[in-house]
Amino acid sequence: MADEQQYDYDVLVIGAGPGGYVAAIRAAQLGLKTACAESRETLGGTCLNVGCIPSKAMLHASEYFDAAANGAMAKMGIKVTPELDLEAMHGQRRDAVKQLTGGIEFLFKKNKVEWLKGRASFTGADTVEVAGRTVRAKNIVIATGSSVTPLPGVTIDQKVVVDSTGALELPKVPAHMVVIGGGVIGLELGSVWRRLGAKVTVVEFLDQILPGFDGDVRKESNKIFKKQGLEFKLSTKVTGVAVNGDRATLTLEPAAGGEAQTIDADAVLVSIGRKPNTDGLNLEAAGVALNGRGQVEIDHDFRTNVPGVWAIGDVAPGLMLAHKAEDEGIAVAENIAGQHGIVNHDVIPSVVYTWPEIAGVGLTEEAAKAKGEVKVGKFPMLANSRAKTNHEPDGFVKIIADAKTDRVLGVWAIASVAGTMIAQAAQAMEFGATSEDIAYTCHAHPTHSEAIKEAAMAVTGKPIHI
Repeated sequence: MADEQQYDYDVLVIGAGPGGYVAAIRAAQLGLKTACAESRETLGGTCLNVGCIPSKAMLHASEYFDAAANGAMAKMGIKVTPELDLEAMHGQRRDAVKQLTGGIEFLFKKNKVEWLKGRASFTGADTVEVAGRTVRAKNIVIATGSSVTPLPGVTIDQKVVVDSTGALELPKVPAHMVVIGGGVIGLELGSVWRRLGAKVTVVEFLDQILPGFDGDVRKESNKIFKKQGLEFKLSTKVTGVAVNGDRATLTLEPAAGGEAQTIDADAVLVSIGRKPNTDGLNLEAAGVALNGRGQVEIDHDFRTNVPGVWAIGDVAPGLMLAHKAEDEGIAVAENIAGQHGIVNHDVIPSVVYTWPEIAGVGLTEEAAKAKGEVKVGKFPMLANSRAKTNHEPDGFVKIIADAKTDRVLGVWAIASVAGTMIAQAAQAMEFGATSEDIAYTCHAHPTHSEAIKEAAMAVTGKPIHI
């Protein structure tokens, strides 16, 4: 009992990103004395401050500008001549971030979570130092997130060569932006600046964009982005970036080796991935083990190898997604409280917030076929009533089901609201739905989500509108 009284907190969460702040709030709700260490001036981590939220603000605003500039509005009888006020566009982005990060600070106060302002570093298995103060906690949750993976030999100056944070703050539209990496972040931010008037070239080491996504989705997305004006250099590696004044020269080579070439750019966005944030945590002092990828190793319940130390989110294995971290935050808090917190990592949706949006959950067709025989149904958005009336013909919904049981193994979609549509698919898969279950569920008309029903009907062999 005396030892129990020596703890400052029942739970100390390190990091206030989507996983960390959710874990802290849930732990406090469960009656645990909770603190959260965060060195940023605002809560919310990368996602709210310089990631998910501000990028979506710029994507949304740039969609309006592009629709006005490219004649899409004129075709619907709305004649406008847009004028870009980039500073105002940045202003509405910053305002959205301010409101949401402030909202988390309010929730901390409401739930009596103490914010320890500073960077936390382990001094023992149950102690950390935060801004010169030593804190002891019965349970410590590592939720430090991830940061941009550097490209060897390339210096990010946040002026000419930028990462995702710098790409959100460019003071003017670059004449030519080169995006290094054809993944989610590169395509989203590349789309923003393409819509606002930049020439955008995407350089990708692999032979196709969007690694990890379904093959049909990758091919179709490439076609759509090309039609929008993005240029792609696939199977290509960047071997050097030289900055001279306010411009950069990139040296490129075929991924398989070959003759080099150079291209010039006004802005270079490095977006080749993210790495777990473990630097400065002094994990050695606690004895916490890392895996071969530099992530904090955990078991099914988010425990590390050290009793009382847990890890969630990007710093731990699995998809680096905010919503995955949030679900893990709830689960780890419930596990600490003696309840049963579970996250089904087989049903974590992924979304690319381009136009149209791209989303998927579960297995790709390639991965599903590697496990056994499958049935596949596809439905084009061109045949969907709502997409047709909204002048959104691009994309499709694809459902992959087990050939014997009909259980849905994966759902992939390209549609203007694919990110919202995918929730239905994830929920269906979470509860073991078959394609027939989806096909015989009544969907409101006219909606984009009817495409999910139609794809399911195609799996069952009973398509109506194709």
